Amino acid sequence: MNDDANESRWGSDVVADFLRETGVPFIALNPGASFRGLHDSLVNHLGAQGPEILMCLHEEHAVALAHGYAKVTGTPMAVALHSNVGLMHASMAIYNAWADRVPVFIIGANGPVDSARRRPWIDWIHSSGDQASIVRNYIKWDDQPASLPATVDSLIRAWDIVRTPPMAPTYVVLDTTVQEARLEQPVALPKPTSEPVVTPPEAPAGIVADVVARLQSAASPVFLLGRLSRSPEDWAHRVSLAEQVGARVITDLKAGASFPTTHPAHVPGPAFFLSTHGQRVLAEADVVVAFDWIDLGGTLAQAPAVGARYVVNVSQDAQLHNGWSKDHFSRIPADVTLPINPDIGVAQLVAASSAGAPLPSGSGGYRSKASGGASSVLERTAAEADGGPASDAITLPLLAQTLREVLHDVDTTLVRLPLGWDGAAWPFEHPLDYLGYDGGGGIGSGPGMLVGAALALRGTGRIAVGVLGDGDYLMGVQALWTAAHNAIPLLAIVSNNRSYFNDEVHQQKVAETRGRDASRKWIGQRIDDPAPDLAGLARAQGLEGIGPISAVHDLANALRTAVDLFRSGRPVVVDVVVETGYSPSMAAGLVREG
Repeated sequence: MNDDANESRWGSDVVADFLRETGVPFIALNPGASFRGLHDSLVNHLGAQGPEILMCLHEEHAVALAHGYAKVTGTPMAVALHSNVGLMHASMAIYNAWADRVPVFIIGANGPVDSARRRPWIDWIHSSGDQASIVRNYIKWDDQPASLPATVDSLIRAWDIVRTPPMAPTYVVLDTTVQEARLEQPVALPKPTSEPVVTPPEAPAGIVADVVARLQSAASPVFLLGRLSRSPEDWAHRVSLAEQVGARVITDLKAGASFPTTHPAHVPGPAFFLSTHGQRVLAEADVVVAFDWIDLGGTLAQAPAVGARYVVNVSQDAQLHNGWSKDHFSRIPADVTLPINPDIGVAQLVAASSAGAPLPSGSGGYRSKASGGASSVLERTAAEADGGPASDAITLPLLAQTLREVLHDVDTTLVRLPLGWDGAAWPFEHPLDYLGYDGGGGIGSGPGMLVGAALALRGTGRIAVGVLGDGDYLMGVQALWTAAHNAIPLLAIVSNNRSYFNDEVHQQKVAETRGRDASRKWIGQRIDDPAPDLAGLARAQGLEGIGPISAVHDLANALRTAVDLFRSGRPVVVDVVVETGYSPSMAAGLVREG
């Protein structure tokens, strides 16, 4: 219940008022005494008028949840972290959000800056002189203000920065004393803006015209579509541009859906590493335009040009590069770099193109300039997928095929896919069909990101599906409790090969290189003997748990039951035991030399 008609009487009340004014709908947290003042203000000062509290069982899950939410909405959720220990818990999830370039508005807390106010023992070990130094190398901006007016200034500055591309987490540390001080006079609270305060830059018209001219005269233009928005309007612009200039399009499973994979311009089989077909198309390209592509230098090195190749890089990512994290990747051999938002770049190129009105999306009028079309490849990929397993054991391709059949009449968002997934197994025809990977490769993030994405999709008619590896699931399973507690429907399919199979592949490679026994690659890798009860772990969090499902003839019925439970509003986990194995491009990428 709100106190005194919302009159702010404590420092933390002002912080809560600020959060209310931003319009941020949720704040994810695991409780902590360092922000007990703010917690009270959220509950007793704002009540139902402020952001809804999403209680999590671990700080890492709170940030992962906000990460998944931002991947759907493009907007930040608030997170509260308890002192230095909570920040250390959350640090891997913060790194994932940083590497994935998503906005997360994080509020930390410290013990009293004034040491005379610290309680014996606990306040001392939970106080830090420069708390944000723990994560400063992978956040966009931070501050540790020491007064209430300074706190308000830091919060509104962080709010502006976190929503300005290129996006990444921000972090503001609240002092316990500031939170718990009684107000002696009102504190002015600037009204936060609903949109970022910085006008997005555009590329000079002359450079845009030159790129368009090169695309129109190119024999084999190729687009590399990386981290782009979930906007249907931006999606349509990408399709129009490809159709206008006759470009082939390559997409990436590390990033969300950015182009219809059923369109004839699309090179079949998006992957975590460039596919063999993608390598051939890229090698033959004479003009390449990359739109915030992840590791452009490394990708171009996988496909050495067979002739002259002009490369345009449309990305603001260099503004976040700092040298600590090597997520700047190898140097990009670009002829031109446009340091702008990639979707703004697409819109400018569409507007400048003189190829006439854009054709309808997926139009049969599209003709690639490159030799050969996509149809034969699409047909071959479909034929290979129809081969099916030789036994009653479940393979990952069969799981994908069966899940797709069960969900054929449901708008589905694939929130997460395992490393072994074949990108040709599932078509993406909408920007929310697939959300991409975790950014930093920090395992354990999948369940939390699934909860956050499902929260953002709740009530939209879409089903949030995460196909999680068993290692990822086991590290993050407690994140699913928040879905049960807050009635967030979702469907988690655990692709359970009972192994950290990625490392088995590495161990096999090392053993073969050293002339040793590769048959022992499984030691210290298998999650078996005993096999964890993954469905039981789901039930322990309050979800529906189904499985283990290990036979082909049981799979479809188990998935149908799970979908029915989702439709009734329940979060569901299905444990599906699958054979080990990777798609060809993934296997090649893992063992590639150099």
